[in-house]
Amino acid sequence: MATKLRLPMVDLSSPDRLSTANSIRQACVDYGFFYLVNHGVDDQLLSSAFQQSAKFFTFPLNYKLSLSRKEYRGYTPLYSENLDPSSHSKGDAKESYYIGNLEDSSSVNLNQWPSQELLPDWRPTMESLIWKLLEAGRKLMSLIALSLNLDDDFFEKTALNKPAAFLRLLHYPGELGSYEELCGASAHSDYGMITLLVTDGVPGLQICKEKFKQPRVWEDVSHVEGAFIVNIGDLMERWTNCIYRSTLHRVIPTGKERYSMAFFLDPPSDCVVECFESCCSESSPPRFPPIRSGDYLNERFRLTYGSEKELKCSSN
Repeated sequence: MATKLRLPMVDLSSPDRLSTANSIRQACVDYGFFYLVNHGVDDQLLSSAFQQSAKFFTFPLNYKLSLSRKEYRGYTPLYSENLDPSSHSKGDAKESYYIGNLEDSSSVNLNQWPSQELLPDWRPTMESLIWKLLEAGRKLMSLIALSLNLDDDFFEKTALNKPAAFLRLLHYPGELGSYEELCGASAHSDYGMITLLVTDGVPGLQICKEKFKQPRVWEDVSHVEGAFIVNIGDLMERWTNCIYRSTLHRVIPTGKERYSMAFFLDPPSDCVVECFESCCSESSPPRFPPIRSGDYLNERFRLTYGSEKELKCSSN
């Protein structure tokens, strides 16, 4: 049975930015995960987004499949992906909906939207949520820069000038019949820079701090009302020379229906991810060669989702 884990708490509204940055550094070194409070995203907006998400997932499968994912935007049905290919399972027991970048005029039209007649408030609610999450993400990245002994506008200049930002709405069914041995989301680390996760309070999220050790030890992430759960992705782990950890996590079925919303904030495709000088030395040289963000992310997406075209939320 997994033990309960209480992650570190980070207050985005704290006036003591250096102290907050130090707290973020400790959390990223120890866990790769932390809670984010006072993030500036209104509870009513989050509640409306969950309501709109739930309404969409109740529609008949044929309608949802008419909005099937293209260019990494749209609907993915139950069991259509497996985030842990080594598990050899039927697929992950979740359905989801991707909404891509709203800032990039060259890609915003690639987004697919449910019928306005069926869901008149769906698009404006999701667009409002994405803008607010992006605002919170920018503030957080400024503090992460300070935590790495960088100028606080480092990421604003390099990674957030034309960010690749995706909102993913997720629905995990409560009853899985004969497939209850499956994970809702099998063990994986996130591919990009950072993820901001909002959940409806239903448990199921677990992390494994030592991803290369066997057997894996899983710990339950407790729900904190009003808090986002933030985790570091693989690109940030590369940037920091593995000082900040991209932690293995999964969602297990609990017998209860579960909804969550994950906001992935990544650099533009032409951003070169190269070890920060503050994260390497003669005794600890860079572990990874420089790589374009787009090259790295597209290869990871290809391995998981197949050969869809290159992400169009990039700066290209």
